[in-house]
Amino acid sequence: MYSNYGKSSQFLCLGLNLPGGSDDPEPGEGREEADTSAAPEGQTSPDSANLSSAPEGSEDGQDRPMANSEQKQGPGEEEDTTDSMDGSGLYSLTEEGEKESEGGGQRERGKDESKRSTRKRNRPSGGATRHSSSSDDDDEDEDEEEDAEEEDEQAMEAWLGADLRDLSRPSWCAIPSLRAREIGRDSHQFVRRVCGARGLVQRLELQGRLEKHTGCVNTLHFNPSGTRLASGSDDLRVVIWDWARRRAELEFDSGHKSNVFQAKFLPHSGDSTLAMCARDGQIRVAELSATQRCKNTKRVAQHKGAAHKLALEPDSPCSFLSAGEDAVVFRIDLRLDRPANKLVVVKEGEKKVGLYTIFVNPANTHHFAVGGRDQYVRIYDQRKINEHDNNGVLKKFCPSHLVSSESKTNITCLVYSHDGTDLLASYNDEDIYLFDSSHSDGADYRRRYKGHRNNATVKGVNFYGPCSEFVVSGSDCGHVYLWDKNSARVVQFMEGDRGGVVNCLEPHPHLPGLATSGLDHDVKLWAPTAENPTTLKGLKEVMKKNKRERDEDSVRHGDQYDTQLLWFLMRHMRNRRPQRARRGEGGEGDTDESWSSPDSSDEEEGGPDHVQCMSS
Repeated sequence: MYSNYGKSSQFLCLGLNLPGGSDDPEPGEGREEADTSAAPEGQTSPDSANLSSAPEGSEDGQDRPMANSEQKQGPGEEEDTTDSMDGSGLYSLTEEGEKESEGGGQRERGKDESKRSTRKRNRPSGGATRHSSSSDDDDEDEDEEEDAEEEDEQAMEAWLGADLRDLSRPSWCAIPSLRAREIGRDSHQFVRRVCGARGLVQRLELQGRLEKHTGCVNTLHFNPSGTRLASGSDDLRVVIWDWARRRAELEFDSGHKSNVFQAKFLPHSGDSTLAMCARDGQIRVAELSATQRCKNTKRVAQHKGAAHKLALEPDSPCSFLSAGEDAVVFRIDLRLDRPANKLVVVKEGEKKVGLYTIFVNPANTHHFAVGGRDQYVRIYDQRKINEHDNNGVLKKFCPSHLVSSESKTNITCLVYSHDGTDLLASYNDEDIYLFDSSHSDGADYRRRYKGHRNNATVKGVNFYGPCSEFVVSGSDCGHVYLWDKNSARVVQFMEGDRGGVVNCLEPHPHLPGLATSGLDHDVKLWAPTAENPTTLKGLKEVMKKNKRERDEDSVRHGDQYDTQLLWFLMRHMRNRRPQRARRGEGGEGDTDESWSSPDSSDEEEGGPDHVQCMSS
């Protein structure tokens, strides 16, 4: 199918069965048709328990179950939609083992009501014994507990069904598209349409693992051509992978002294320059050779706290941005003698806001967005940052219900869409929100994506598809979630790390595939090779479990330790190592060959800063 796109595409599409053949099930075969009703924002549907996509052919904007006769293709209708490879209209969030009809649930509720009525009728009159009165109290307690459980379940169903919309009809059909490509019609758009097809997303499955690291894998990044994948880990090493052959081409010491958080290829550099950041606050650059060797790594900036993210400028091979928990944003230009230039110190009033994430608008590289230890997404314009005017902020976004929230809500990751129109932000122990970047200051969110859990780590989020058709996130429950961007419905649900947390999600830049990592020490590769679309088995119960745990934690946990405080204590303990041992070693100290900046912090432990790297 992708013979023109090299070995990478052959690897991704191995075993892919196009629908329309004898093995592809027809709509309605062995699957339930679920009644769905998409509730507008702030309003829940009568049956919000069922979160399946809207069946094709619903009228007046209302979803309803289709009878068998309605599923049959009538005369004059379009070609069978199985060509779309899309089974989204055939599945709900109900497990396969729970495929009872709505009437089945009503019968169960009817039995409960009958039991309650029987207990009430059998209760003794006023002349009953003390033992009977005790039984009455027990029955009343049971009734109250059952009522509370039923109310809790109804509230949970309402939450699950809120903020959802109908799934649109499939935009890509396999058979017509293949026929058109055979005769040369729209062949240049074929790959883009395939990568954004919902039917392929619903067929994603685990293809393989890349195993080399000895610690949690915190960062993944494809080079611009998609032939190489860089990964960084708690083991302080960076690996460059030929992911299609599942082979490490280069492994080197990053030069960092603590967990590597990001490693990214700079664009248009011939894959020869890799920018890195870590918990030690250093921003380093690795120079790679064409002979699969790392020449050296060099420090170019230093934050006074952990540096979690880097932001690349799409067309620049020598400049990028960094953000740290010290609230500072650096612009780094490798052409300068002193590469690091402080752009802004992010503040809310007079209080600094530590940063976890930063991203440059791909359509307007002067604009960048940051997020961190409060609830606001802040957008800046590099050309006109005046810290005396609104602290230099161009505009701020925040979900309206979090503006005055007393909970300590943080933004762990944000990312622009492919054309810069949408801005996606993931909140810790909250949901994922989509903002329109062109809206005015203070605008509310446009979409809300829910069901995952973001609490244990600094969780990532990303768009998937060449036109940002989907939203993808990991979760503390160890699963990977993919939502349709426009409807906010889950269209794929995959078990990720055995360690229980998926943090990093990196879509391939040109092919329908995905790389993920988390607490496990490996990198997982996903491709659309499953014979049948997902049934979303177990999704509903996992979403409910995540929601209940989130609510319980919000009540149980008060003030938590600040990560910056913990990092300060760790550094303080390390710095208390006996200095005499270092002095007694004699000889000249290690030379620091790194570039420096007046804004950089030099408070580091001893040790060489210039690291020679060997190929793996």
